[in-house]
Amino acid sequence: MWRSVCNRASVKKLKSFADKSNFRDTHLFEKPRQLELHPYRHPSYGERGFRRINVLGDSGFTNLGVSFGLLHRSYKGYASSAAAEEIVSTEEEDSDEIREMVHHLNKEIKAVETKSNSSDHKKQPRLVNGIGQGKYIALRRRQIKIETEAWENAAKEYQELLVDMCEQKLAPNLPYVKSLFLGWFEPLKNAIASEQDLCREGRNRGAYAPQFDQLPADMMTIITMHKLMGLLMTGGGQGGARVVQAALHIGEAVEHEARIHRFMEKSKRKASLNESPDDDSEAVNNEQQLQKLRKKVTNLVKKKKLQQVRHIVKQQDQLKPWGQDAQVKVGSRLIQLLMETAYIQPPVDQCEDCPPDIRPAFVHTLKTVETPRGSRRYGVIECDPLVRKGLEKSAMHMVIPYMPMLLPPVNWTGYNRGAYLFLPSYIMRTHGAKQQRDVVKKTPKKQLEPVFGALNTLGATKWRVNRKVLGVIDRIWASGGRLADLVDRDDVPLPEEPDTDDEIEIKKWKWKVKTTKKENRERHSQRCDIELKLAVARKMKDEEAFYYPHNLDFRGRAYPMHPYLNHLGSDLCRGVLEFADGRPLGESGLRWLKIHLANVYGGGVDKLSHEGRMMFAEKHLDEIFDSSDRPLEGKRWWLGAEDPFQCLATCMNLSEALRSSSPETAISHIPIHQDGSCNGLQHYAALGRDRLGAAAVNLVEGEKPADVYSGIASRVIEIMKRDAQGDPTTDPNAKHARMLVDQVDRKLVKQTVMTSVYGVTYIGARDQIKRRLKERCSIEDDAELFAAACYAAKTTLTALGEMFESARSIMSWLGDCAKVIAVKNNPVQWTTPLGLPVVQPYRKLGRHLIKTSLQVLTLQRETDKVMVKRQRTAFPPNFVHSLDGSHMMMTAIACKEAGLSFAGVHDSFWTHACDVDQMNKILREKFVELYEAPILENLLESFQKSFPNMEFPPLPERGDFDLKEVLKSPYFFN
Repeated sequence: MWRSVCNRASVKKLKSFADKSNFRDTHLFEKPRQLELHPYRHPSYGERGFRRINVLGDSGFTNLGVSFGLLHRSYKGYASSAAAEEIVSTEEEDSDEIREMVHHLNKEIKAVETKSNSSDHKKQPRLVNGIGQGKYIALRRRQIKIETEAWENAAKEYQELLVDMCEQKLAPNLPYVKSLFLGWFEPLKNAIASEQDLCREGRNRGAYAPQFDQLPADMMTIITMHKLMGLLMTGGGQGGARVVQAALHIGEAVEHEARIHRFMEKSKRKASLNESPDDDSEAVNNEQQLQKLRKKVTNLVKKKKLQQVRHIVKQQDQLKPWGQDAQVKVGSRLIQLLMETAYIQPPVDQCEDCPPDIRPAFVHTLKTVETPRGSRRYGVIECDPLVRKGLEKSAMHMVIPYMPMLLPPVNWTGYNRGAYLFLPSYIMRTHGAKQQRDVVKKTPKKQLEPVFGALNTLGATKWRVNRKVLGVIDRIWASGGRLADLVDRDDVPLPEEPDTDDEIEIKKWKWKVKTTKKENRERHSQRCDIELKLAVARKMKDEEAFYYPHNLDFRGRAYPMHPYLNHLGSDLCRGVLEFADGRPLGESGLRWLKIHLANVYGGGVDKLSHEGRMMFAEKHLDEIFDSSDRPLEGKRWWLGAEDPFQCLATCMNLSEALRSSSPETAISHIPIHQDGSCNGLQHYAALGRDRLGAAAVNLVEGEKPADVYSGIASRVIEIMKRDAQGDPTTDPNAKHARMLVDQVDRKLVKQTVMTSVYGVTYIGARDQIKRRLKERCSIEDDAELFAAACYAAKTTLTALGEMFESARSIMSWLGDCAKVIAVKNNPVQWTTPLGLPVVQPYRKLGRHLIKTSLQVLTLQRETDKVMVKRQRTAFPPNFVHSLDGSHMMMTAIACKEAGLSFAGVHDSFWTHACDVDQMNKILREKFVELYEAPILENLLESFQKSFPNMEFPPLPERGDFDLKEVLKSPYFFN
């Protein structure tokens, strides 16, 4: 909390200075309300790797129209009504932290006062974070506006549009969904305002009344409309949003915006006091009082009388967090008001001879879901089909959460100190797990410095939009999609009902209708996703550079905090993004650019030696030039690539270089990525010093890259050929082997091999292989398909166990250790090689019922009991993820020290073409450095120290593989 006060105080100072107003001293205890800028996050954000946003927007940006709050992505399997994170006080800080805060704040104030007092003197040009001081201040002003003024600006825009409509007697030319918002805005705003009047007069006895009037009605209206529509837009194609999820998101957004609104209003009041000569005596008096308070606190801190310090601060910070119950009650009431006031009418030409068809835009329904424990019902908000159809085209009129920053992120220096200026930023996504959060908070800052340094390095990488590639994507999308893996913008027509009484035919028709509707829901979800990505790209395309603040999941893997257009994303995202700083290719860079082209083209070309990949690029120069010059009018060679947009971007850069008089001096912005070869198995092979496994995943030198998937496929074929010799009439394995032996290839087994490191079960492997077989349509009978998938899964896991015996033994040992710990009701916890503490968050959930105006909501909260099975099965993959995260961060720090631009995606590291050789050397050295440490021995020692009364299994036997061989392996990462 204290660090947050200090951090945001300095932000406010710089904002004031940037606005070029007369600087006046702002004292410590004008700041405590900035504590209210810290919200309490729903765990579903952390589960997805995303976190909450409430504010975004900037008139300086390319106009997007309307601003809205959170659009968080709901991946399949995660769209749950999980509980909001338990609210915990952050006030328990020690005296050293308070003293550090006071010292830091004094230093900030003195520095800015010095700048202000010397404003009349001639200044020498100065750089801030590599940016000219004037430009940096301008960017900072824009960034602060983006993070603090979005809802207010959106409300003003709607008010202005309504005035225009009244004056001109006609509706402005607005996109469909935006026109719907405009129609809903005034009725909903009036309904909220009436409700707020009742709350203020004390005539509303609702449980939500104390919180309902803390934000102006127009801003609450905007938040409610856009939050709900955002959830419907990213709801995985299901056409609805769960009430508990929507209520939590809306209530949370209103609370957070109310805090920012109060803070900004207080700042405005102080500014007006300072600028008004009539109130000068009152302003001076206020400043004197605050000065006394500050002096008193400083003295109390010196005397270590912390209780009195906290008492003073609490007097300044009067409002308490709402809590989860209040959030859902406020959110439910706002949803109810929207349902009562929002209506929709089909276009006039659809009902010329009929009365107007006016119907509610949203309906509240109950759905039933079958669970192992029986049926459960849950509430859903569904939108009218006309609204749903318009959602696909509305992303450009909405604000995206946690947009890339216009200036380098604030360096991480603590649990909630870093990244964005005002938006709540936490270094770890803790899944709502209080124990994990507390452990990270209590970890000494010095211990976490390598983690801070790595995240700061990743966040400092400058990006920009590749406008040429974006232009091609826009053209394809405008013409209906369907190219370069873009989804068709049209739905599949529903099959016509057969004119027959034949029950079999009718049953087949109903099945086709069900399948078609499912396909259309999936297309809708994909279209919304593409619109969101393109909306961000279009918004950022005119920026010289932007930055992605990063934070961690609970295992220590780094992710950009912006969820849509980032380099972790799809081929579309990676094709559109490039480094803002370009570097001359040089001889090695030109070579790597050609290799990169082959890598993104794929189709087996990426399995050739480096020389073979270069030859591929040189053989297709005519196609490369044609793709660059006429991407859609020419031969369209680039569309045959596995990653078409990345291939197109590389074709453009390579063409430009080869056509220049000196290709080696051509400037390249393309990020060249080096990917690990089945990276999870690489880590297991290093842990077990497994020579056979190391050779299969390219830890040893070879003339061309080893393909572990092809190796497993070959072994599966050998087993099936042996089984096929049996009698199919008596041996089902023989029957299935004969059926499948000609269908086994690397694609069939790839997903199972990849997920083996994550502890994939037999059932999981069976479902993966069943999907691949179903795609090939070679087995039509469902029962036969299921039986064949069962056999193939068993055979694939057998082949994996044979080839990676050491990995299997380590996985088993890790699982056994976790079971020993978990059966005594303890979560498994360990410390990564970089000093990051990890606590597995898997605990049994308790149910908590809350009665709201809309329905009774069931919220889930973690209990004190751990989930033993989940603790055991999740530990091996989580432990390996913490190791690959450590390797990536060690590489990031070393690359920064070497002066390289660096971006990382778990097992894929990116840099400029000219720097690939140097990065390759660094990442191999760091891998060897990581595994030269006795990792498993340290882990066992930490378990024994934490649980001295427990007996753990002995360490598994390991081989004699020499880690130094990794330094000579050209295809370890390639």
